[in-house]
Amino acid sequence: MGHMFRVTTWGESHGPAVGCVIDGCPPGLALDEALVQRELDRRKPGQAKTSTTRREADLCEILSGVFEGRTTGTPISILVWNKDAKSEAYTSIQDLFRPGHGDVTYQARYGIRDWRGGGRASARETIGRVAAGAVAGLLLEKEGISVKAFTLALGGVEVKKRDMAAVATNAYQCPDPDAAAAMEVRVAEVRAAGDSIGGLVELWIDGLPAGLGDPVFDKLDADLAAAMMGIGAVKGVEIGAGFAVTAMQGSMSNDAMTPEGFLSNHSGGILAGISSGARVVLRLAVKPIPSITIPQQTVDIHGNPRSIVTRGRHDVAAIPRILPVAEAMAKLVVADHLLRWRAIR
Repeated sequence: MGHMFRVTTWGESHGPAVGCVIDGCPPGLALDEALVQRELDRRKPGQAKTSTTRREADLCEILSGVFEGRTTGTPISILVWNKDAKSEAYTSIQDLFRPGHGDVTYQARYGIRDWRGGGRASARETIGRVAAGAVAGLLLEKEGISVKAFTLALGGVEVKKRDMAAVATNAYQCPDPDAAAAMEVRVAEVRAAGDSIGGLVELWIDGLPAGLGDPVFDKLDADLAAAMMGIGAVKGVEIGAGFAVTAMQGSMSNDAMTPEGFLSNHSGGILAGISSGARVVLRLAVKPIPSITIPQQTVDIHGNPRSIVTRGRHDVAAIPRILPVAEAMAKLVVADHLLRWRAIR
């Protein structure tokens, strides 16, 4: 993804390793493995009770593109070894299509698929995205741009208040401590039943200058939406007021302006595909994890009706581990648009 700041991820869930290659990163940025590791530690298993029991240290290695602690302008390659894959958990269902997964569509596209843990479709692929996002974040920090995602709802439990200081005080990174406690109870109920849950995430981009984005085909909001929809568990994206604009009149949805700035932000910080200087606001609809231990109807690779129970180690919800992934994707889009903006200015 990307034009000037370009990222390729590689690897499968149960392969030897996963990682990324970054092209177009400017030279001279201070970069070491500790900086990347901080972001990877936020997405690895064990952050909350929603998490899989798979235990991976997710230690990164920077293989190229850095010399004496600074980026050289050449391709940056980052690797993370897979250490705790247990492929034998999937051998009994290797010929079955798991409902809600990409098994059937990967088979249709390629005629072959890696059935071990979902292969390329596994959330483990997002390690490369988070690592690349950490590098992109260096560009954003220099410009005073920050990106933060947090949880608005999980398993039907919704926030009632927004105390942003509370986000860092609970495992679900939720701005409502009471809702976070209720989420913990809900997760325990769902895990005991062998099921899974979805939720709602909000993401803020602050400090973004006005003028980023292309007015037609590469609109900033279009690229951000595409990046978020490129995360496997995301099934919907809202920007600004989102679908609520359908119940508004123009006099309400328009963001009136004064010499001091906008009086509202229904546009979510983007007008005509270009950043307005206001906070960019996105919301992500996150689906339930499809791997559950409740029996489900399916078919095998020969089209025969079967029943399936998905064993192995799986998250109950993509939240909160999806939060650093969403932040990384936003950073990658903004870094790319920032470099493109500089090129025409």
